[in-house]
Amino acid sequence: MVEEKEVKKHRSVSSKKLNSGGKVDYRAQGKRNRAAGIRFEAKVRAKLEEMGWTVDKWTNTVDYEKLKVVPAKRKFNPFSKILVIGTGFPDFVAIKRVGEHYKVIGVEVKLKGYLDKSEQGMAHYLVENKIFSRFLIAVAVKEGRKINVEFIDFSEYYDRETQRKHTKKIVDLS
Repeated sequence: MVEEKEVKKHRSVSSKKLNSGGKVDYRAQGKRNRAAGIRFEAKVRAKLEEMGWTVDKWTNTVDYEKLKVVPAKRKFNPFSKILVIGTGFPDFVAIKRVGEHYKVIGVEVKLKGYLDKSEQGMAHYLVENKIFSRFLIAVAVKEGRKINVEFIDFSEYYDRETQRKHTKKIVDLS
């Protein structure tokens, strides 16, 4: 009976990497997650450019106290170096010429597709004040071992009045 409990314990932690002490190494896990996020951002940018959009990193964010768009602060460690430069919300701004006008969209990259409450509020502000014509969430969808990119329209998915989420509708950007 004792052996059975130990086997179950090892099975539940098998998906996480263990350090030499047998504990989960959260530092290594965070490093892997950050690297995966950066790789996925590059994949999203490449897909948007392939569809004919001009893409740039967005370096602004929404300040709730002033109710306006302000430059995002850099994240840095005062003892060593700058950690992150592009901390704006959303991740990308994409521009495409349509006839005599331009379409300007904001794209937030999320592997799972979930925005937290503050991100939802900022996205609502950006759409309601017409800073972006559309706000999209880029989501990773696995097909076998391959990870594909799909886009969800924020306005159709998150409803501000009812505070409910609707079914995710995939957007065609071409």
